Amino acid sequence: MCAQSLHKKERSKADVSSHAGRLNLNLPNQLSLARIGMCGLFVADLSIDWPFQATMALFIFLLASLTDLLDGWIARNFNLVSELGKLLDPLADKILISAALLSLLQFNYAPLWAVITMISREFLITGLRTLLAIHGKVMAADFGGKQKTLSQMIFIIGCFVSLSLKETKLQMGFLGTILENALFPMMLLTVAITVVSGTNYFYRNWELIHKEPEKKCE
Repeated sequence: MCAQSLHKKERSKADVSSHAGRLNLNLPNQLSLARIGMCGLFVADLSIDWPFQATMALFIFLLASLTDLLDGWIARNFNLVSELGKLLDPLADKILISAALLSLLQFNYAPLWAVITMISREFLITGLRTLLAIHGKVMAADFGGKQKTLSQMIFIIGCFVSLSLKETKLQMGFLGTILENALFPMMLLTVAITVVSGTNYFYRNWELIHKEPEKKCE
């Protein structure tokens, strides 16, 4: 009886250890989790009406974007790429980008149709990832997805730089005028990249979407 109890305890410890291994909360994954936490700070800042909310939001977004660059670089260069990271990194990006895009509606810096298009793409790709996970495949971000994220971040940063300049009453002269005039073309380009990259994801994984999931042996 004691031997059986000891065996159960050892098996339980092994299961916990195995589960922790699968979670693999290494440094890149911790940075991704930190980015999700920063989304909360970003939303909280924009929920409070105070003189420098856009400037603080810009700072938080830049810091969160930096963690996006760092987690990928660290994972690749120190052999810390994990299955969890392949899911967590793009999820953190989606939460951050979606929160920022919705905030641009508050400041009238992006039309509703553009925001809906970009956020809808994120939900659709999340659904695709879920379907692929059913088939036992992890869909990591590809080159098009990374270009999409980069273009969205540049557009959002440009908008908040413009808002911050107005908020702090800094005069940028000619450069400020160029930035203001560039925001709308940047938005159109960002929407185009978002739609094309999303379409490419579905095209590349079309067969797997319609494939019956493999049944486990009982």
